Amino acid sequence: MANISVYNMEGKEVGTMELSDAIFGVEINEHLVHMAVVANLANKRQGTQKAKTRSEVSGGGRKPWRQKGTGHARQGSTRSPQWTGGGVVFAPTPRDYSIKLNKKEKRAALKSALTDKVKNESLIVVDELKFNEIKTKDFAKVLDNLKVAGKSLVVLPEKDEKVIMSARNIPTCKTSLTSTINVYDILDAKTLILTQDAVKTIEEVYA
Repeated sequence: MANISVYNMEGKEVGTMELSDAIFGVEINEHLVHMAVVANLANKRQGTQKAKTRSEVSGGGRKPWRQKGTGHARQGSTRSPQWTGGGVVFAPTPRDYSIKLNKKEKRAALKSALTDKVKNESLIVVDELKFNEIKTKDFAKVLDNLKVAGKSLVVLPEKDEKVIMSARNIPTCKTSLTSTINVYDILDAKTLILTQDAVKTIEEVYA
């Protein structure tokens, strides 16, 4: 088991914590991590784009002019794709972009992402995150105390409105719960910040 330092909100080391090798020390499976990221991005797509084909646009039932003798090219409908107001040739239609991964694949990918953060020393564990009021300045001060630069992901064991609302206006910081974390958010963040309770919850749920 790997030992990691535990810090308080002032950025001072207050102890150490053992991380489970079953979660934070697995063999990294890059293929599953890639699949999880692709699935996450694909599942965010709405797939509601739509354009009308020539069979769906209104009008154009009558042949605009006779076949021969007019000097024009022959035309069968004013709603053919080459006409203004005509249909689109290969029109996009609504579709489902979602990709499904099974439970074991999701867990393996998540463990790989967490292990990667530990190996790259991009994981910070804090004893707790507690605020008396919703204040962005206070949360920004905590990040400064922990020497967090760039994008960060803060994972909480349960919903805490004061913490979430305090972090919301910081563009480089994102909050998540242990029940909603995903591989994409973990990899997208330069620094992963977990509370001690969040680490314990992750080890219990994903073991």
